[in-house]
Parts: sequence; C-alpha cells; structure tokens
Amino acid sequence: QVQLVESGGGLVQAGGSLRLSCAASGRTLSDYAMGWFRQAAGKEREIVASISWSGFNTYYADSVKGRFTISRDNARNTEFLQMNSLKPEDTAVYYCAAKRSDSDIPYSRYGTYHYWGQGTQVTVFS
Repeated sequence: QVQLVESGGGLVQAGGSLRLSCAASGRTLSDYAMGWFRQAAGKEREIVASISWSGFNTYYADSVKGRFTISRDNARNTEFLQMNSLKPEDTAVYYCAAKRSDSDIPYSRYGTYHYWGQGTQVTVFS
C-alpha cells in the first residue's frame, strides 16, 4: 500500500505560481510512476502531468505545457508540481496518483493508477 498526501494548494491571482507537493509513505517511491490529475467542479478528472519512476520521462496535458513542471525526489519520497502563469481555468482539486511500474513510462490514463491522495484545492482568481 502507498499513502499519498498532497499539500501546497491555495488561492492565487491569475499569473501567479504555486508549488504542489505529494508525500508518499508505505513503499519506496522509486518503484512507482507518478501523476498529477485535476478535477474542476462539474467536470471529469483529467491528467495534468505524469512522470516515470526514474524521473527521466514526463508527460504534460496540452493545456499546461510550458507553464507546469512535474518533478520527483525519490530519496525524499516526494513528487512536485510547479505551476506558473496560472489561469482561472486551472482552478480545480489537484490529486496526486501512483502506479507501480517496472517500465520507465509516464502514464497518462486515469484508470491505470492504483493509489490516490485526498486532493488539494487550487483556486485562481482574475
């Protein structure tokens, strides 16, 4: 079992930045591909970014490319999402996810992830 806890969400003005963190416990994070998803009110959960277990391979949704950066620190069992140039449409609950993987692939499909955090709210106002 992997337990995931997100932090770093909050209220920010458009154009601002936030850094989300996801702390993992229960297993060594280096055995897992990781991802960030978000769910806005009334909408389905969608992929934001994902990262392979080594950190060498990443995937970004088109809507966040060039603005968000995903990273991980396996020694600290932590995943990060640096969000810059935030827009009101980025407002959502952001979830951290983990999938045990032997392949060094960043997975983008929601259904492939086994473990989820409780979510952290990000609100961007104009």
